[in-house]
Amino acid sequence: MAVPAFAQAADKPAEKAAEAAPNPNRVVAKRSGIFGGVKMNYTAIAGETFLKDKEGKPTAAIFATTYLKDNPEPNRPVFFLFNGGPGSGSLWLHMGAFGPKRVNIPDAKDDGAPPYDISDNPESLLDVADLVFIDPVGTGWSHALGKTDPKEFWGVNSDAKSVAEFIRLWLNEHNRWNAPKFLGGESYGTTRSAAVAHELNRGYNDVALNGVILISAILDFGLEAEDEGNEMQYMGLLPSYAAAAWYHDKIPNKPASVEAWVAEARAFASGPYITALIKGNSLPAAERAAIRKELARFTGLSETYLEQANLRVTPGRFYKELLRDRGLTIGRLDARYTGKDYDNAGEGPDNDPSFYGIDASYPAAVNAYLRGDLGYKTDRSYVSIGGVGAWDWRLGNGRDSYVNVAPGLARTLRENSRTKVWVGPGGYDFATPFHFAEYSMNRPGWPVGRTEFHYYDAGHMMYVRDADRKKLSSDLRDFIRRQK
Repeated sequence: MAVPAFAQAADKPAEKAAEAAPNPNRVVAKRSGIFGGVKMNYTAIAGETFLKDKEGKPTAAIFATTYLKDNPEPNRPVFFLFNGGPGSGSLWLHMGAFGPKRVNIPDAKDDGAPPYDISDNPESLLDVADLVFIDPVGTGWSHALGKTDPKEFWGVNSDAKSVAEFIRLWLNEHNRWNAPKFLGGESYGTTRSAAVAHELNRGYNDVALNGVILISAILDFGLEAEDEGNEMQYMGLLPSYAAAAWYHDKIPNKPASVEAWVAEARAFASGPYITALIKGNSLPAAERAAIRKELARFTGLSETYLEQANLRVTPGRFYKELLRDRGLTIGRLDARYTGKDYDNAGEGPDNDPSFYGIDASYPAAVNAYLRGDLGYKTDRSYVSIGGVGAWDWRLGNGRDSYVNVAPGLARTLRENSRTKVWVGPGGYDFATPFHFAEYSMNRPGWPVGRTEFHYYDAGHMMYVRDADRKKLSSDLRDFIRRQK
């Protein structure tokens, strides 16, 4: 009797451990669709992957949705994607751009109330790559486990490490180490892409990338910091101001082409305008008057207002001032959207009409699709955005500073001759204005000829516009084919 009794006693700790760390919650579904004109069968896997500490104890459940082509060709590419925030789930790229289903909403108008139209997405990239939509800890259904403090994952470096660990585990599980690999994000997701690429490139167990995709990119936060004395912010913003003024017909003798107009504004911003700002109080009166006149021409704002603003207009003021005469404000994520404030006298807008114009349809779509179509069961709420606390912005350089992940990505390019960077800015995006991305990837140390830019006639989430979603899909499909 002694042996069975001992065995029972030994089993109890194992039973408790099993209760403390349940198996990952997953669902698998077989589906078919037509993507990029190609009819195909695929497997959808929605569920958790556990990250573990050195002792094998689960520390976090990373929720991801994976789409795998059935009977794939050898070494089929795989594309890992996420959104930004930090604190945003992957629902935007998933249900708006690249997943097999998408939510259809009106372009540059409020999305209204449900039911929303959720349909097949022929622009999904499943015809050229398997897709993995990742929700970092604190977003979507991803969360810390046991006694692990979720703050351990909330920082530029720690977030990158956890996502890189997930990618390695995914490659193990699906035996895809020798497949061409692409990494992509939107907004802060581009910051994450650079940090994760750097993390995957470190040490002697590298995961080499064929391509890094940056949609609405922000790599150097110092450039657009709204701090007194930072003149670079105004240089980087001016081409976007010019685009918005052109779109809303605030330009006298409006040019036919926004591209030509923005190119002219870009040249003025990086030449006479930044030179004048750097001169500060030493700027001669005649030169100041000439700069003010040109600035009014590009921005659609009055010379009186520009003089009162000391030739330096912050984004919040621009959103309110551009269409003040019409009683409207413009959007931050997408300047094509307009809103109506409580009154017209304020310095900045009440809210961002380009965010509250889409913030109901996407959460409804991702929950309806994952819980309904795919049958994923959970009592947890899907965190669309805002699911993380204080973020650790330090990069480990021994001092507090604005994050700049461009040097790390540049090093990744220098150390892997086949990695290339694809950048997709929206011309009406003020969350991550395109000229900042252009400047941050045109500095010494960044390999020349390894980056390509593709521009879109919408904002931060250019895929809300049908023509841009199709163009985005086509541009990325071509990039993946060329890089695999």
